[in-house]
Amino acid sequence: MGTFDVKNYPAISAGEKLEAGISYDDALALLKKYNDDDFHIEHGETVSALMKYFAGKNDAENADFWSIVGLLHDLDWEKWPDEVSHTTKTAELLDEAGVSKKAAHAIMTHNSDYNDTLPKPEHIMEKYLWATDELSGLYGAIIRMYPSHSAQDLNLKSVKKKFKNKSFAGGCDRVYMEKGAELLGISVEEMLEMYIEAYKELFD
Repeated sequence: MGTFDVKNYPAISAGEKLEAGISYDDALALLKKYNDDDFHIEHGETVSALMKYFAGKNDAENADFWSIVGLLHDLDWEKWPDEVSHTTKTAELLDEAGVSKKAAHAIMTHNSDYNDTLPKPEHIMEKYLWATDELSGLYGAIIRMYPSHSAQDLNLKSVKKKFKNKSFAGGCDRVYMEKGAELLGISVEEMLEMYIEAYKELFD
């Protein structure tokens, strides 16, 4: 396949109409091709739903593209769990599947803290991907803690408490989440509340 070069994956321009080059169903099949763990598949579906929700508020014309980026953002992680090469392998797999190189660019931005050769999140979609990735893990853990296992029971008080308790869902990086709020230009509390609203609208 040759040497991987991030320059082959162009950035997204503001106001650009985006085509992923793959349908949601085919993207889901691709995710399942490289991921056997139900947790990884569910994570992709959850991030996809949240990304589409926030696209509706920020970039409705490209909602399907946002959804595909969310679904496939961790495509390579189960079989190639390396923090540095994470998302570059995804880019190669997306190339093989005929997916837009701009989708690959967007996906690579969410690993730029671990690999400084990768592009930084600049487009609003990339900033939401950054915030959504780790937050979805935290919210999923909180929901599983509730007796109801229902997103409808999410509330700011309990979410803030669990956010501050770094031993709860310890694999969910709070610094990463805080950077998500910074990228979005809002406070952490505003971000947490915004995702509560999204979860209540999207999930039972």
